[in-house]
Amino acid sequence: MLQLLWRGDYAVFTLLIVALVLSLTVHELGHALVAKWFGDTTAERAGRITLNPIAHIDPMGLLMVIVVGFGFAKPVPTNPAKFTSKRADLWIAAAGPAMNLLLALVCWNGFVLAWNAGWQNPAAQVFFTLLAQINLLLMIFNLLPIGPLDGHYIAPHLLPSKLAGVYRLYNARYGAMLLLALVVGSLMGLPLLSYLAELSRILLALITLV
Repeated sequence: MLQLLWRGDYAVFTLLIVALVLSLTVHELGHALVAKWFGDTTAERAGRITLNPIAHIDPMGLLMVIVVGFGFAKPVPTNPAKFTSKRADLWIAAAGPAMNLLLALVCWNGFVLAWNAGWQNPAAQVFFTLLAQINLLLMIFNLLPIGPLDGHYIAPHLLPSKLAGVYRLYNARYGAMLLLALVVGSLMGLPLLSYLAELSRILLALITLV
């Protein structure tokens, strides 16, 4: 992202930041909403059921995204003791990526409709392309079943009970280290981010319905 500043692409950099903040905000809001639906009002009492980005954005996490391409938002607090379902953690975790997919689907197709109707604004094209691809990228990345990512809550529900227990044990021990290794490897040249970005472009074509 800093390369945009070095090249003087200040407008694109600004649009990218706005799209990123909006995407992270919607992602965390999804977690908070579904946690409430499953009986846990911890996030609601913490002021996380809101579209105000200040409630969700971690300044250091956002700075890391800008500088190194990887970062984080404020985790949504939950209290599993209050969950009304044994699968609550599955749906709460899935809600974040699902919200990213929904935002990409609605905003991108709305933009394409407007573009085809004659509203051909180059700045809007840049913004909505960035918004859709960032949301798809966040969805894909967070579904990785390692470390603290959303996917590690989802994976055990897709495995037989014995394997789920083994997975939880090893992910608790090594998941964060594996995620860190992937991030460091990406910074050193491992094309992880490039592969995920390419996958997001493929998905963008698949969700274009108009």
